[in-house]
Amino acid sequence: MASRTDASQKTDPLEELAHRFAATRRLSLDLVATLSDADASAQSMPDASPAKWHLAHTTWFFETFVLRDHLPGYRLFDSRYPFLFNSYYEAEGPRHARPQRGLLTRPSLEEACIWRAHVDAALQTALPDLPPAALALVELGIHHEQQHQELLLTDLKHLFAQNPLGPAVWEEGAIASEVAQISADSGQGALLWIKGADGVIPVGDAGGGFAFDCEGPRHDALLTPHALASRPVSNGEWREFIADGGYRTPSLWLSDGWAWVQAEDVEVPAYWRDGQMFTLAGWRDIDPAAPVTHISFFEADAFATWAGARLPTEFEWEAAAAPLDPLGGQQLDTAGPVQPRAASGDTDLQQMFGSVWEWTGSAYRPYPGFRAAPGAVGEYNGKFMSGQFVLRGGSCATPRGHCRASYRNFFYPHQRWQFTGVRLAKDL
Repeated sequence: MASRTDASQKTDPLEELAHRFAATRRLSLDLVATLSDADASAQSMPDASPAKWHLAHTTWFFETFVLRDHLPGYRLFDSRYPFLFNSYYEAEGPRHARPQRGLLTRPSLEEACIWRAHVDAALQTALPDLPPAALALVELGIHHEQQHQELLLTDLKHLFAQNPLGPAVWEEGAIASEVAQISADSGQGALLWIKGADGVIPVGDAGGGFAFDCEGPRHDALLTPHALASRPVSNGEWREFIADGGYRTPSLWLSDGWAWVQAEDVEVPAYWRDGQMFTLAGWRDIDPAAPVTHISFFEADAFATWAGARLPTEFEWEAAAAPLDPLGGQQLDTAGPVQPRAASGDTDLQQMFGSVWEWTGSAYRPYPGFRAAPGAVGEYNGKFMSGQFVLRGGSCATPRGHCRASYRNFFYPHQRWQFTGVRLAKDL
């Protein structure tokens, strides 16, 4: 029997946008529900930001670029807040120094949440009357906040790892099922080689949904014959690299990487010690079958050299991921102690979306014909296209619905506080 679509049941685009806005804003609050004001105010390093700052900055984004610029007569909740919570937008004027965000003991966490509620209510009320340009900024703001939800989790993990007590962001009793899945010694599938597409293929955003400006324009790329590993490198395989002197063998490393290893005295991935790793649920035994994570580009490249392989290019990765479901895999659905889990099975490409961000060998540079958007939001991606490398796929801390095959994440080669891992590639 043929199905009949009732027009009254079709989702109204404005209602759908309002729903996703509310859900995104609610998840951010869920992520800080267990924190004290002190937890939410501390900053563990210049690369990280306090949880409270993430809540406030994402609120500043909506208040500034949507309400201030597109709602006539709107008055800022507090005229001092833009200086405190602007991140890097030069067009928006001077701002508080990034390394000193942890000194912002005020406004308090409670006050930041009151501001959030004010902005949320104003935006939801204004939504039906906003022009298309403003609605596009709401969409951008949702994806921007999803990025900060992942940063909030990884920044909290780094902060709590500095505490000698090894505290948990989420207590084990409240999330026992998740911890059990993290700690389960699931069978590790064999690492297989899956032949990738070659020849001239289209890459980049194909339209039809949201994408950041750096994901386009769509263009052709030439791929030579190659294969990708069926899954990311595991903790157990990384232990073999360590045991074979991987961190003590200069010939495996790029020059900058070897200098980094020596200067920082790096011997293991971040958060490893004495057979354990630090997680958002505290210290846990290392699961040898789970993907290795919190590794730098330098480490990923050295491992690939040791393994007789290389890092994939971002377009090899994208061509392989394009037919797959970006909603699948281990991604962030609710607040809890996310940690990558082992792949199941040993066939085809696994864990392309979620689990760990996968380093590629591609520099983060503009695509042919790229033009940054006009105005302050044009600073969002384009001005960072220098000295960084592309990662693909998302992680266990990436909100579900945020991933897609064309998504380009990017970090400097020494950074590893994110859930970063590696999938090998080789030439055929």
